[in-house]
Amino acid sequence: MPRLTGSRATIAGLLAILLWSTSVGLLRSISEALGPTGGAALIYTISSICLVISNRRALPQLVLSWRMLAAGILFVVYEISLALAIGLASTRTQALEMGMINYLWPGLTLLFALYINQQRAQWFIVPGLLLALGGVIQVMRGDTDWSPAMLLHNLAGNPVAYGLAFGAAIIWALYCNLTRRWSDGQNPVPLFFCATALVLWVKYLLFPQPPMHITGGATLELLFMGISTAVAYSAWNQGLQHGNLTLLATASYFTPVLSAFIASLWLGLTPGWGFWQGVFLVVAGSLLCWLATRKASTHSDLVSASSTKE
Repeated sequence: MPRLTGSRATIAGLLAILLWSTSVGLLRSISEALGPTGGAALIYTISSICLVISNRRALPQLVLSWRMLAAGILFVVYEISLALAIGLASTRTQALEMGMINYLWPGLTLLFALYINQQRAQWFIVPGLLLALGGVIQVMRGDTDWSPAMLLHNLAGNPVAYGLAFGAAIIWALYCNLTRRWSDGQNPVPLFFCATALVLWVKYLLFPQPPMHITGGATLELLFMGISTAVAYSAWNQGLQHGNLTLLATASYFTPVLSAFIASLWLGLTPGWGFWQGVFLVVAGSLLCWLATRKASTHSDLVSASSTKE
């Protein structure tokens, strides 16, 4: 992607948010046609090819330290966990829940930053985290009566998918903090994507998988998501380097709303008011955590810690 500046770079950053917001719906749709593992493997293969081509000049200059390799492991585990969580959801509605659980990562990123990067924060970061967690619980509850027993029943119904979704949020929060300290200004993401694709293909070959139902629609979805993911990472990087950081950082915290809306349309779902209440609580909690750290430190510190992904 050619270098952009000013308003064009900001638009590129906003485009990245829009593209990332399509991921939950597309991941679920592709998984239904090609299988959770096979679909994800194909997506990351296409993205890897695009990223390697677009970064072909910079990749030979990368110096892979053990810290960068550790960050790469976190990246690979996160991407696989999220893709499989959405793919293994029992229903399309549950896939939406997995997507919202993933959006606990902004608040967790800021929480971990208190210890990993000595980030300063105001006291109301704790209510912010509780608000985001309450939003996830509300998403899982929907419009039904809630009780701890009901929550445990839902979790027990698909423990692997829920475990992967919660684990993904924690892992990405760790990744955001650690790569801030370990990257040394390098961009190893193309290599991380290649590693993710490789691990998924190994899993696909070693374990029984459902058959792939390759159709014209599934192929188009696959190509769009594979290419758009690569474009989103490149566009986001342009936005961070040369765009309006304040606008991009604020907009990124509203991604759960856009993601849930697009996924609902794409998957033909009509979530109830309880679901949307939960989504807005997740956003409110994340924003409260952001404000808690923004008042205690410079804005640039926050952006570099929490804006690596949608």
